[in-house]
Amino acid sequence: MANTPEVTVGAPDDLGLRKVVIDGHRAGKARSAGELRRILERAGVSVGHHDIQWLGGDCGVWPDRAVRRLTIGLLMVFGFLATACPLFHIGMSDSGDALTYGGRIAGVTVLAAAVVELAAAGAAVDYWGRRRWRYSGVAILGGVAIALLCGICLLLLQIGERFTGYTLVGIALCVWSSVALVGLVRLRAWKGLRNPKTIAIGVIISTLLAGANLAYSQIYLPYVRTPLIQSGAEFKESSLQKGAAQMYVTVHLYVKNEGQVPVYILDSMYWIDGGPANSKSDAKTAAFELIYHGAFVTPVGSVLNPGEEIAQDVVVEVKDPEQRKFEAIRAQTEVYVIRKDRMKMPAAYERSGTCCKKLDEDHKKEKGYPPGTDYRYRSDIENSSEILNVTRGRQQITVFRVDRGERPHVVVEVSPPGEQIEFDPVNPLANEEAKSRYGLSPVRGSTVEMPYMELLEKARSSG
Repeated sequence: MANTPEVTVGAPDDLGLRKVVIDGHRAGKARSAGELRRILERAGVSVGHHDIQWLGGDCGVWPDRAVRRLTIGLLMVFGFLATACPLFHIGMSDSGDALTYGGRIAGVTVLAAAVVELAAAGAAVDYWGRRRWRYSGVAILGGVAIALLCGICLLLLQIGERFTGYTLVGIALCVWSSVALVGLVRLRAWKGLRNPKTIAIGVIISTLLAGANLAYSQIYLPYVRTPLIQSGAEFKESSLQKGAAQMYVTVHLYVKNEGQVPVYILDSMYWIDGGPANSKSDAKTAAFELIYHGAFVTPVGSVLNPGEEIAQDVVVEVKDPEQRKFEAIRAQTEVYVIRKDRMKMPAAYERSGTCCKKLDEDHKKEKGYPPGTDYRYRSDIENSSEILNVTRGRQQITVFRVDRGERPHVVVEVSPPGEQIEFDPVNPLANEEAKSRYGLSPVRGSTVEMPYMELLEKARSSG
C-alpha cells in the first residue's frame, strides 16, 4: 500500500472538466469516467475507485453536456469568423487605398482587429475544448469586445444613412457579442490574468487614445482644411474681319487651386455678355445680352492639385460690331468642383457625356432632369475609404448642362445609384447635405468688364 500512488480528482469546473493529480503532479483533465481511466492508464497507475480522493463530488459526478458545450463553441467560432471577414475586407482595402494618411492608419487598425478575431476563434476551440492554453478565455473576451465595438461603430456611422446590408451586420454583431459578453462574465473568462483590473484600464485608455487620434485625422482635419479655388477671365487682343462684319475677341480664362486640398473639376462655364457699363444690380444685369458661352476646362473630371492652374484662351465672335450699342463687354466664369480627399472619381465620368437622341431616351425613362437639359455626365463615385463605402453605400454624381431657355448654367446632383433626385427649381439646394459631405460647390470667378469702344478701337487699329 505504501507504493500506491496518491490520485486526486478535483471538483468539476464550468465545462465539466475535473483535474486529475497523481502524486502532486497534474496528469490532465477528465470529463467522464472513461477519460479518467485513460489518463490513469497513460500514467501507468492502476487503482480502484476507493483509492481515489474525490473533491467536489464522487465517481458519479460528471456534469459535462457535450452537445451544449460544442454548440456554444461553434457559435463563438462562427461569430469570430463572421466578424473577421468584413474587417479583413475593410482593412485590406483602406490600408492601401484610403485617400488620406489617417484613413490608411485606420485601415491598418481594422486589419489588426481582424487578426485578433482569428486568434479569438482559435482560442474558442481551446476554451470549449480541453483548455490547454491559460489565456484562451482572455483572448475570447478581447475578441468579443472588439466585435461589440465594431457593431456599435457600424450602427453609429449609419445614423442618417440609407439602410444597407451592413446595417444588418452591425445589428447581428451587437446582439451576438452582447450575449457572448454576458456569458463570458458569468464564466469569469479573465481568470487567467494576474492583474485583470490593471490590464483592463490600460486597454481602455489605449482604445480611447486611438479613437481620439482617428477622430482627429478622419473627421476634424478633413473638415478644417477647405479648398481655395480662384477663377477669372482677362480680355486680350481683338481684331476685325475684313469688311468689319465680325470682330474676334480673345479672352483668357483660368482656374487655380490656391488651397491645400486637391479637387476634381466636374464642369466649367463661362459667359461673355455685352451691355451697360459698371452693371452691378440685377436690373442692369438683365439688360446684358449673351454673346457667347461654353466650357473652358477639358476634359471634365480633371484633377486640380494645390498650386496648379488650368487656363485656356477662347476666341469670341461678335457679329456686326459697328452696329452694337454696347457700353461694355463682360466676362464671367464658374467652375464646379468636388473634393478629391473625400471621394474617388472614376475615369468613366469623362466618357459618360450624353446628349441628343440618347439623352431624350433617358429623359423619358427617368425623372429629375432640369428643364432645358442639353448635356449630361453621370458616374458612380466611391467614398474616401472602404468603411464609408460599406456604411454609406456608393453614390452617383450627375452633372446637367442646361443650355436652353434661361441663362446657360450647370446643375449637379449626388444620390445613391438608381435613386435619381428630382430637380426642384424652387428649392435647388434640396440636395445640399450630400453636396456638403463631399465638398461639392460652384466657384464663381471674378467678373471682368472692358469698355466696348476700347475693344473696337483695338480691333480697328490691328486691322
